[in-house]
Amino acid sequence: MDGGERGYWVTVVAVACAAMLLPFSVTGAAVALPSMAAHLGASADTAQWMLNAFNVTFAALPLAAGGLADRFGRRRVLLTGIALVGGSSLLVAVAASMPVVDAARAVQGCGAAAVLASGAAVLAHATSGRRRQLAFGMLGTSFGTGLAIGPLAAGALVDAAGWRSVFLLVAAVSVPVWLCATRAPESRDTDQPAFDLVGPVCFTAGLAALSSAFVRAGGAGWTAWSTLLLLGTAVVLIALFAVVELCLAERAMFDVRLFRRPEFLAVVCQPFTVTLGFVVLLVYLPAYLQGVGGRSVLSSGLILLPMTTPVLLLPLAAGHLAARSSVRAVLTGASALIAVGALLLVTVHSDGSWTALALPLLPFGIGVGLAFGVMDNAAVSTVPVQRAGAAAGIFNTMRITGESVAVSGAAALLTTLAAARLNDSGLSSGEAARIAGQAVQGHVAEAHRAALAAGLTSAVHTLGLALAALSALGAVLTHLALAPTTSRQERTRG
Repeated sequence: MDGGERGYWVTVVAVACAAMLLPFSVTGAAVALPSMAAHLGASADTAQWMLNAFNVTFAALPLAAGGLADRFGRRRVLLTGIALVGGSSLLVAVAASMPVVDAARAVQGCGAAAVLASGAAVLAHATSGRRRQLAFGMLGTSFGTGLAIGPLAAGALVDAAGWRSVFLLVAAVSVPVWLCATRAPESRDTDQPAFDLVGPVCFTAGLAALSSAFVRAGGAGWTAWSTLLLLGTAVVLIALFAVVELCLAERAMFDVRLFRRPEFLAVVCQPFTVTLGFVVLLVYLPAYLQGVGGRSVLSSGLILLPMTTPVLLLPLAAGHLAARSSVRAVLTGASALIAVGALLLVTVHSDGSWTALALPLLPFGIGVGLAFGVMDNAAVSTVPVQRAGAAAGIFNTMRITGESVAVSGAAALLTTLAAARLNDSGLSSGEAARIAGQAVQGHVAEAHRAALAAGLTSAVHTLGLALAALSALGAVLTHLALAPTTSRQERTRG
């Protein structure tokens, strides 16, 4: 094997392994959260920020990180991102308090955003032709692998060595990944417009306010003045972000003008109908099964296999299926399958058999696996070729933003619904919200187990109905928006 061939594989393996750490940092952390919160004596609100802090910075910063990579070097930003992910994970592993964990997770999200933005750019500039197709195929597979093995691997680690081992694993793996990434070729774009700083600040602050509102709603209620103030702040900041990006035009971090295309709008909204429910189930179903179901961490991870395995196996097959039929057919069918799986969540009970729990998870996983195989390509195929880079950046931002909103919003919804059942048993609103918030994270008070089991099961059913309605709507809108037209075909050719 010559030096060029060896350098190619070292680069691809480094980027793919770095990318695998990102979904594992979401799903693995969610599995470790119940044990972590109990050990550190964290309140439900503080513990929830262990997930939210990572998700907010991860969602808000990829486009900004991409701009920095173009200016200062894509390999340099990749190495910085890997170091932040690994170093922050080590800090979480040795932390003695939840505020330290939350702060470290926010920094880890920044590193994850840098890896996401620069890793794809490194591959794009280091490969071409069939090698590029292979490299990006491996990149997509690595994301699916991280999602698929995350709950199971983290469950085994927590059962065998405690919650800290999940984060120690990420820190340990990041070292050889960083060393491999040093072999990647450096590249940069010296002809760049002025950096858009206001946009990332508004977007990050808006997401943080929205996540804070969801956390506050779980404890104080949706109509509390503090919740409404945070929601209003989030709306103002996101609106300000849109105005700033429109005014900046060619210098904008986020080209909102692309949203004028109905077909592009339909594709970039796919993450909200595809990954929203998937991530919610990955994060909160294990805690539900551990808390009110009394299952072990490993057992709850195994139950997720019918949903996670198709995400690992189907993306490549989905590409071939789309080539034989159409992207429109695959995405519409994927949303329909997710709607079926979400609707079947009304059959879920914490003490149900593995088969009963697999019934809704399997169609859910098949739908997500099919969508993952074609969404990225669809995002860049619905715009002129010269806007493909901007489209890919927007799509990834929307995907991770959807996941961030889903994790924080679902926690608030599940807490609110479970607390309502506890209110009926005579507890005060504040006490009911506190106990329900802990139950959502897997801690169930024995004195209230029956009420919590009924409340959380009912909340999961309600969540399933909401996801089913959203996915069914997404299937219809996708089918209509992606209908082939002559003018669209001419536009995408340039």
